[in-house]
Amino acid sequence: MGFMGFKRALTLTSAALLLLGLQVEAMPETEAAATVASGAAAKATPTAAVTSDACGARKKRPGGGYYTCTFADDFDGWSLDDRYWHVMENATSGAACYVNSPDTLAVSDGQLHLTARPTPAPDTCPERSDGTRASYMTGAVNTFWKWSQQYGRFEVRMKSPVATGPGPHAAFWLWPDTRSSSAATWPASGEIDVAETYAAYPTLNIPFLHYSWNDNGGPRPGLNTSWSCLALRGQWHTYVLEWTSSKLTISVDGLTCLTNTKGASSFRKPFIMALSQLVDDTGVNAVQDGSVLPSTLDVDYVKVWQ
Repeated sequence: MGFMGFKRALTLTSAALLLLGLQVEAMPETEAAATVASGAAAKATPTAAVTSDACGARKKRPGGGYYTCTFADDFDGWSLDDRYWHVMENATSGAACYVNSPDTLAVSDGQLHLTARPTPAPDTCPERSDGTRASYMTGAVNTFWKWSQQYGRFEVRMKSPVATGPGPHAAFWLWPDTRSSSAATWPASGEIDVAETYAAYPTLNIPFLHYSWNDNGGPRPGLNTSWSCLALRGQWHTYVLEWTSSKLTISVDGLTCLTNTKGASSFRKPFIMALSQLVDDTGVNAVQDGSVLPSTLDVDYVKVWQ
C-alpha cells in the first residue's frame, strides 16, 4: 500500500527576507492589497475531503462518520505477507491436517489460494492420539500473535468452488487473541464465524456466533446463526462483519442476514482473523471419498476498519 507525501509552503515576509540578506522591492499599495486578498482567498479555500484510504473507498460507520482502515491485504505479489499471517501446520482438524506447502497454499494472480487434497504419503499428517493419521492435507492461515482488533468492520471477498459431494468446508472466522485473554473456556470465550460454506449446502453461507458456556443450546437462527445468507458456490461473494460492544451484524453481498444484540462479554476483547479450507469428517458434510478433492478456497482480499 502507498503513502502520499505532503509539501508545506513557507511564506516569508519582506522583513524576514531582508534578515536573510535578500533585497525586496516595494510593491504598490493596490497591488499589495490585491496580493493579500488573493492569499486570503487561497487560505479560505476548503481542503478537499479524503474519499479513500489504504482499504479503498472510505466506509461510513453506523451512527455517522467514517471508519479508519487498519488492515488491508489484496494478496498482490507471489508470497504470503508474513508480517501479518501465520501459516498453520502440524495439526489436524476434521479429516485433514494443516500442511505448509505450495500444494496447499499459494499466492498468485492477486489472490490467496488454500487447497485441500489427498496426502501424497501415509505419514504426511501427524499421528493422532488414537494412532491414526488424516488422509487429506489442507491450507489455513491466521494472524495469531501478529494482528488483532476489538470492534470495527471486517470484510473478505472469497469464492468456494463447486463441489461434487460433501466434505469441503471453507471459513473466515475470528478467535480471541490469547495475548490478552484465554480461549480455554470455549465456547464461552467467544468465536465469530463470519463465513462458513459447506459443500453439502451449496447455496448458503452459515455464520455462527459462539459465546455462551452451552453454545445457546445449539443453533438458533436469528440469534447465533442464520439459514438465510445466500452464497452460491463457484461465485465471488463479499462477507462483512460489523462489530460493536452491543451488536454484531453479518452480511453477504450487502444483504444483512444475522444480527445479534446480546452484547455478550465474550466479544469485548481483541480477536485474530483466520482463513481455512477444511475437510469435515462428521455430520451431513462428512467427506465420503477423495473424489471431491482437490478443493480450493480463493480469497481476493481481506480488509478491516475501525
